[in-house]
Amino acid sequence: MKVINKLKFPKKSLKIINPIPHFENFNEPHFISLIHSSKNSLQLQQIHAQIIRKNLSSNSRIVTQLISSASLHKSINYGLSIFNCFLDKNVFLFNVLIRGLKENSLFEKSILYFRKMVKMGVRPDKLTYPFVLKSVTALGEKGVGGGVHCGVLKVGLEYDTFVRVCLVELYVKVELVDFALQLFDESPERNKVESVILWNVVINGCCKIGRMSKALALFEEMPERNVGSWNTLISGLLRNGEVDKAMELFDEMTNEKNVVSWTCMIHGLMLNGLHQKALDLFFKMVEEGVKPNGLTVVAALSACAKTGALEAGKKIHDNIMNNGLHLNAAVGNALLDMYAKCGYIESASLVFSGLKEKDIRTWSIMIWGWAIHGHVDKALRCFEQMRLTGIKPDGVSVLAVLTGCSHAGRVDQGLQIFDSMQRECSIEPTMKHYAAVVDLLGRAGRFDEALKFIASMPLEPDYVIWGALFSACRAHKNIEMAKVASEKLLQLEPKHAGGYVFLSNVYAGAGRWDDVERVRSSMKSKNVEKDPGWSSMEVDGQLHTFVAGDSAHTRKQEIYLKLEEIITGAKQQGYMPETEWVLHNIDEEEKEGALGSHSEKLALAFGLISTGPGVIIMIVKNLRMEFAPVKITGELVSVARLTMSVKFASSAYPGFSYWFVGMYLKITGVEHPIHISCSVPTLIKDRILKQMDYIWSVYRVVPSAPHVLRHDVTSGFDKTFLFSSSSACLPTSVYWRGFW
Repeated sequence: MKVINKLKFPKKSLKIINPIPHFENFNEPHFISLIHSSKNSLQLQQIHAQIIRKNLSSNSRIVTQLISSASLHKSINYGLSIFNCFLDKNVFLFNVLIRGLKENSLFEKSILYFRKMVKMGVRPDKLTYPFVLKSVTALGEKGVGGGVHCGVLKVGLEYDTFVRVCLVELYVKVELVDFALQLFDESPERNKVESVILWNVVINGCCKIGRMSKALALFEEMPERNVGSWNTLISGLLRNGEVDKAMELFDEMTNEKNVVSWTCMIHGLMLNGLHQKALDLFFKMVEEGVKPNGLTVVAALSACAKTGALEAGKKIHDNIMNNGLHLNAAVGNALLDMYAKCGYIESASLVFSGLKEKDIRTWSIMIWGWAIHGHVDKALRCFEQMRLTGIKPDGVSVLAVLTGCSHAGRVDQGLQIFDSMQRECSIEPTMKHYAAVVDLLGRAGRFDEALKFIASMPLEPDYVIWGALFSACRAHKNIEMAKVASEKLLQLEPKHAGGYVFLSNVYAGAGRWDDVERVRSSMKSKNVEKDPGWSSMEVDGQLHTFVAGDSAHTRKQEIYLKLEEIITGAKQQGYMPETEWVLHNIDEEEKEGALGSHSEKLALAFGLISTGPGVIIMIVKNLRMEFAPVKITGELVSVARLTMSVKFASSAYPGFSYWFVGMYLKITGVEHPIHISCSVPTLIKDRILKQMDYIWSVYRVVPSAPHVLRHDVTSGFDKTFLFSSSSACLPTSVYWRGFW
């Protein structure tokens, strides 16, 4: 009793010890029971101390349980110290240690102690090999796996059910599926009902290498299926693009569907670009009373982020709150990413502030968000705050800051950050970082410096580098240098459509139509095809997608009438389409027609006829920025009506022409503030300012009180105009385009 008092057990531990107050009477079964009842590592150490007092520290069974419990309490180093102090090591001790190391993701150490076991002459048994094989599988080590397989054959355990499943799983992981199939075919228990796990593993292997016909045949042959069998095949079909077959199997699952089944389907649809279907399925799942888990929510939020489906994203956010789903780092990051990509950077900031778990990805998303929305100062502050919290920057976070500096025209600051990434952060620059610096210099028109920088790179310039330079050349109308960059692109990636299209545009801008046709013929002869661009927008919770010249929409007549009305009104106010970069040798009228049917314009027109006053129109493009430091699958533009707080979240990545969507105003006698905020190079900025000056002169608007004018050249472009009905006779509609 005195011993117990001296040890000062925590109150919680008294519940364990109270039933048996006298350690003096404890024997092996009592201590093992006590070890199993321990709630944490501290209690385990206290029990261990009593074991030592009772001279039972050499008892193999007790020590085995101590190591096992240390592993469960995530104190594997404590377990290792117990193991190393035990002299008479046997197979039971090695097995429990190897398993503990594997379950704590210390795979290399798990294999190391297996080797020690063999060297010491301790014979592995059927409980040793499964965990060694799982460690090898996690590391993807083919050579080590082959050696362990030989050991299995040596001790005659090749037909053990658990060992065979782990062997098949290993060969599937390292993509030696033929070996996996051979082991499967030789398995004497493959036709037994309890062998369902073996069937699932081999079906997954066939899916992994794209042998879907074999996977389907195996699925049909199975003596019995469980929900895991269905989920494995559905997931494999979706990974291989066979969406219809996957949906067919999913519909066949009646009472067998679980949350994993729904998650596999939603995630697969999202990966195949069927974002609206993924969201529809998510909400159907909720309606049927199936509670989403973290992975389901992450997949659905990713679909929202890629399509700008803000309303759907808000509903998912509400579902998270209502169901009390734990806002861990993965869910929080997906939510943060969704709001940032949907143009609601302030909402993203609120989510960020409320997250208790923040990892490096969380900070990087927030930095990217501020950067692509033109808030470079906030991006830099966020970067510094991250460092102050003790999180070490990685390549992604540095790239985000560089991108922000590039968009804001802060060349010197961006170069300083690039120079410090190795010196202060110990980060080795990758090709993406070099491309960001080329973009930084190119946007500012400092082409000589950009070329010198490319020449001084320790890495061989690739497609991304020359693409970034080309994009800057095109924005600054530097045709000669754009031609050089385009030719470099074609040398590096002769099968990539972007290089051909860009080179054609260079020749088109110079009026060299014979060269344009030559490039186009070369594309055809080499079977190079350009991915069609599309624009999408969300109206009443439904996504509507448009391609150039789209005629499939049910409201196509209304859309084209509205588009014609907008462009006619814009031309009356001085808007002239820029046709010099149109690919074909056609007359100006045809060029304007080609420009007029761009997918984003059709989406804008549809938004105007489908939404009422005060509704924000958000357009997302799928243009892949192949030359950007990071490939972006969507460029988001927000257009607000009537309550004209207009945000341009189009970040004008390299490879993407600097353009800003037009504004369609209906003046109703109420003051309408127009706020335009973006970060652009001086050349483009000047063009935008000239167009706004033109609008002022046409409508006799003088920037005085109550008008507000603010322009900061160093930090990008930020103007606020307040049009009041008393000081400006504005027409019923004005359509403005910065760089169309």
